[in-house]
Amino acid sequence: MRRIVLLLLLLAAALAWPAWSSAETAPPNVKAKAVVVADSNGTVLYSLDADKRRAIASITKIMTAILTLENAKPDRKVQVTGSAPGIGESTFNLQPGERLRVRELLTAALVQSANDAAWALATYVGHGSVKRFVRLMNERAAELGLTNTHYARPDGLDAKGGYSTALDTLTIAREAMKHRLFRKIVRTKAGVVAGRRLYVWNDLLRTYPGTIGVKTGHTDNAGWSEVAAAKRDGQVLYTIVLGSPSRSRRNKDLAVLLDWGFTHYARLRVIDPSREYATARVPYSSERVPLFAERKATAVVRLGQPLVEKVSAPAEIEPPVGFGEAVGEIRIYDGNRLVATRPLIAAQTVPTPGLTKKVGWYAGRALDEAGDMLSSLSPF
Repeated sequence: MRRIVLLLLLLAAALAWPAWSSAETAPPNVKAKAVVVADSNGTVLYSLDADKRRAIASITKIMTAILTLENAKPDRKVQVTGSAPGIGESTFNLQPGERLRVRELLTAALVQSANDAAWALATYVGHGSVKRFVRLMNERAAELGLTNTHYARPDGLDAKGGYSTALDTLTIAREAMKHRLFRKIVRTKAGVVAGRRLYVWNDLLRTYPGTIGVKTGHTDNAGWSEVAAAKRDGQVLYTIVLGSPSRSRRNKDLAVLLDWGFTHYARLRVIDPSREYATARVPYSSERVPLFAERKATAVVRLGQPLVEKVSAPAEIEPPVGFGEAVGEIRIYDGNRLVATRPLIAAQTVPTPGLTKKVGWYAGRALDEAGDMLSSLSPF
């Protein structure tokens, strides 16, 4: 039989966290059509219509950047050809025949949200065919398991068949942030690229301390949208708003959502490998084997709310068991959300008992029982 142990870890009291009221812990009201707040591992802390398909405008360029980084060397020169110079709206004023490095076009596409730069990259990576590049975008989305994302253009301008969701956008942004060059580019606050001074659309880089990216987007159909990432006290949060009514409202909503996330959630060690979580009996022995977590675990958890610790371990070890062998499991829940799990391992070796040990154990028990019986019969 295995036993289940439920423990409440009153971390809030232990660390003297304030007990906020439900009104104080509720996410702020925002004007966006869709919202996601998540940690760096993709764990969603708050969402609103996050799986509803919407136009995402120039946030599309994150996927354009992913494919470029996966298929082109950053210092390779790209000659501007095809229809790239004629793509309007936000533009880098590329000229036919002009040669720019891949990293320069990426910077223009991600920081200034230049549509012509995105088109030039699509033409280059697609070997002269933007249509082929868009097909690659959709194939890459499928590889990431994104069933609610479909691309129609590499720049994100409104087009039939172009859509994503806040949740899918979170996955795409986290995938892009795995690339060192991408992370460097999306933190750019100012600069000159290919003789042109950059216009930076991401206002949070200047107004919200700790912002490290990622990408803005706006069209009439998509509204004002953005994927923002910020870092505070070693913790990274992603916040996505899609369909805000204005640029200023988008910025305000992003800031209050990030503040809410950093105020009410923190990354803590929730599983300690030096702590004994349970013990198990050893057959034919009075010993008990201590069980420890295989390794530590950290998780972003809600402050001021007790965690639930669920220990699943055998009442008795079934030998042979080696030192460090997994014999149970520890799970940590933040409310109904599983935030961490680790195997429980034996702190010592338990060999298969031999005949001599079994006989000795039974003999010892018989003597103990006989002694107890004699004691009960004694008049003294």
